[in-house]
Amino acid sequence: MLNRRHLRIKVLQSLYSFYQSKDDNYVKAEKEVLTGLERIYDLYLYLLLTFSELKGISEHRMTENKKKLRPTDEDLNPNTKFVDSKIIEILENNVNLRSESENRKVNWVGDEEQELFRKMLLHIRESETFDLYMNNDEKGFEEDKAFALALFKTDIANYPLLYDYFEEKSIHWIDDIDLACTMVVKTLKAFEEGGDCSILNLYKDKDDELTFVRELLRKTIVLDKESEQLIDELTSNWELDRIAKMDVILMKMAIAELQTFNSIPTKVTLNEYIEISKFYSTPKSNGFINGVLDKAIHRLEKDGKINKVGRGLIK
Repeated sequence: MLNRRHLRIKVLQSLYSFYQSKDDNYVKAEKEVLTGLERIYDLYLYLLLTFSELKGISEHRMTENKKKLRPTDEDLNPNTKFVDSKIIEILENNVNLRSESENRKVNWVGDEEQELFRKMLLHIRESETFDLYMNNDEKGFEEDKAFALALFKTDIANYPLLYDYFEEKSIHWIDDIDLACTMVVKTLKAFEEGGDCSILNLYKDKDDELTFVRELLRKTIVLDKESEQLIDELTSNWELDRIAKMDVILMKMAIAELQTFNSIPTKVTLNEYIEISKFYSTPKSNGFINGVLDKAIHRLEKDGKINKVGRGLIK
């Protein structure tokens, strides 16, 4: 599931495009951020479907091996432990996964996609994780579950050709893949034999989280000139156009959030944007942003523009 940091990052990406285009199209910016959030769920579904695809390629390989002119005993009597996995069976029979994938047109259909999985299976068959699983005498749900988790973490999530494929599909997916992988791991860990084997939702509280996204985006744009003037005043030793664009946008977002969301503690907002800057801006940006926002908070509190509701929320 998404958390507030993921939501802020998606707003950041949309605002960066918005300010770069300079077309003042708020509707387009909102549509972009909401589409970006939905695409994270598409990525999650794509990753869950990798297990079934690998099973299908493996089964096809077994069938072809039996057709050899001189098949070996292994060709005629292959080890079916992988294709018989209870975890893959659960994923294949999961009604929600099938329904969401069909509705969103998420699938691995196509020659390019099938070639990707043929190469991935060859890679997996040479891995220690696969070898240990296929050649031990352990059987059962927990064995299959432990293997599925290990396989995903070591050989699927980190497979370079899969990264390349996702990068070609969407430039933002490389930023989202860690979250999507975390969602897959959480999903597999939650599977229980004979119990709940549901997939995750994208949102914990969709209405609340989409309201946060829309308001943060809108307020950052509405308060743009006012925030820019405040930043300019607080960075008197710097020309505004010399400050990295990403730093400026992050500070504008933080200033808008401080004034808009009365239930979010000031310290939470400050820490969130400092943390985001570590990944999306220059190496020294977090210290710079921290200093400017600290001054901004004092100014805004003095001017009565930060009004937090509830005990302990001011700081």
